[in-house]
Amino acid sequence: MTRTDANDVPRPDARLHFGVFFQGVNHWTIWSDPSSGSQIDPATFLKVARTAERGLFDAFFLGDGLRLRESEGGIHELDVAGRPDSITQLSALAAATERIGLVSTSNTTFNEPGDLARRLAGLDLLSGGRAGWNVVTTHNAWTGENFRRGGFLDHADRYRRAEEFLTVARAVWNGWAEGAVAASADARSWSVPGAVGRVRSRTDHFDVDLAPTLPRSAQGHPVIFQAGDSGEGRDFAARNADVIFSAHGTDFDDALAFAEDVRGRLRAAGRPEDALRILPGTEIVIGATEKEAEEKARWVRLEQVTPAVALGIASRLWGFDLSGRDADGPLPAEDPVVAEYDGKFGTRQLGETLDTVAEWRAKADANGWSLRETVIELGPQRGHVGTPAGLAEEFARFARHGAVDGFNISPYLVPDGLDDIVDLLVPELQERGVYRTAYTGTTLREHLGLAPAV
Repeated sequence: MTRTDANDVPRPDARLHFGVFFQGVNHWTIWSDPSSGSQIDPATFLKVARTAERGLFDAFFLGDGLRLRESEGGIHELDVAGRPDSITQLSALAAATERIGLVSTSNTTFNEPGDLARRLAGLDLLSGGRAGWNVVTTHNAWTGENFRRGGFLDHADRYRRAEEFLTVARAVWNGWAEGAVAASADARSWSVPGAVGRVRSRTDHFDVDLAPTLPRSAQGHPVIFQAGDSGEGRDFAARNADVIFSAHGTDFDDALAFAEDVRGRLRAAGRPEDALRILPGTEIVIGATEKEAEEKARWVRLEQVTPAVALGIASRLWGFDLSGRDADGPLPAEDPVVAEYDGKFGTRQLGETLDTVAEWRAKADANGWSLRETVIELGPQRGHVGTPAGLAEEFARFARHGAVDGFNISPYLVPDGLDDIVDLLVPELQERGVYRTAYTGTTLREHLGLAPAV
């Protein structure tokens, strides 16, 4: 559904929400260029968080990983590794920032709800009500090998476990009644009798019996974020989340279709349409002119998709090792090895691989592209490119037509990758009345305009 009538603006007073996603293992954050800083020094995390806070961002998101990423049974050596546990790092940032939300990516497949809920509640209390939890699952069997239970879960089982996990976590966070602690030294006991409720839950995945150890925070409990594009993922978010991530933030019509689909699922779940914020992930490349922005975007893609990265991506598509090939040469002449996804070892090639390879070959032949150029042109596309004014107009349209509530921004460089956004784009958005000019609350829930936690 495309809205082209200039007068058909359903949300004229919309305000954009920005988050910054300090990513985990991946090749999108450029580490090999001299202009890049350390990816693992605590000072880098602090500088990014403070820049985002200066730009009045809602939240700082930290990706997490429970084991080094692997490819075909070996460590994927192109990834950045060595980053701290997300809750530990965010707790340090809580003391060094004042307003920005602090969101931990924490896994439900290999954690336990009583323990994780307590640690997230601790972050929420330490930060004065600024904590969020990006609820993720995993299918990687190699991650499971790090844990006593081991193994992996089927797709549907991962979401069932996650929902049971979240139900227990909320019960833990709500375990202390308001006024549980004595208000006077003359009280007969430190806590009001019966004010701390016991949490008991016995399900297919959990057998929990505990007394919560922490009171509610200034925002009640952490804000729930969720990223899942499957039908199960969207339904999970509609039932449980406060914020949903998506990959639908570049094309306007695609973003609007996703937003309207999610709102339909919210209605089906018995929740108001405004109960969930939609923040697609994006990368933003800014130039003084459109030509300069396009040239910079080309440089970014070349830095992200190095010859080694291009060969790695092509190897996963073809199903065999291409690391000895010339990335600036042609695509492999061999047919791909197609293996059905077995749920155990991460992303495997599916039947449609043959169609993808055929498309790559046809477009590479038509355009004279090398293997690396083909990966750059036809691989995942990442976000928005333009001038500050042009991007501000584009983002205002997205927000005012209800296609997004904001963006979760992945900087391609750290720690300085947010500077252009904060110094050049944010003022243009403020001038158009589509971005805050000051924080008006102290908690993450207030930043996002969410209803009180229940």
